[in-house]
Amino acid sequence: QDIHAPDIPVAGEDDGTVARVSCGSLWGATGPVDGIAGAPTYVDVAVPAGVTRRLPVAHKRHAFAYVFEGDGTVADASVPLAAPTESADGSRVVPSDVRDRSLVLFDAGDEVVVRAGERGIRFLLVSGQPFREPVAWHGPIVMNTDDELRRAYRELQDGTFLRHAG
Repeated sequence: QDIHAPDIPVAGEDDGTVARVSCGSLWGATGPVDGIAGAPTYVDVAVPAGVTRRLPVAHKRHAFAYVFEGDGTVADASVPLAAPTESADGSRVVPSDVRDRSLVLFDAGDEVVVRAGERGIRFLLVSGQPFREPVAWHGPIVMNTDDELRRAYRELQDGTFLRHAG
């Protein structure tokens, strides 16, 4: 979808956290991209230095964050693993340090907790409904089976990949 930067809504919080919502919804802002399988949410989040921010993620969705500026700590991340601790409410917290160009996969839960480091942190938070189907991939091509993947690469070499008659 052809979306221009001025068309992406910006939502903010009192602590200085800013979110640009491309797809899905956050804090009352709904992104202009729609009609995507899995109903994904794509949010560019900037958290100021030293601020801890909780971001909602629906419990049955898979979520990851790609950090592209600054550093900080995330809770309940699956990689990198750290020793679990308990928060005041008794829930499991796995703190993980992240920095620029880190990809963070989140465990099941209904929120993502990020504490920005000294330089603040900016990341793309992506979540979506799992497809629950097999995945086979190689390079930029993703299919369901190895046979489909081999066929796709043959079609790519033949120049017929993604070509439709009519």
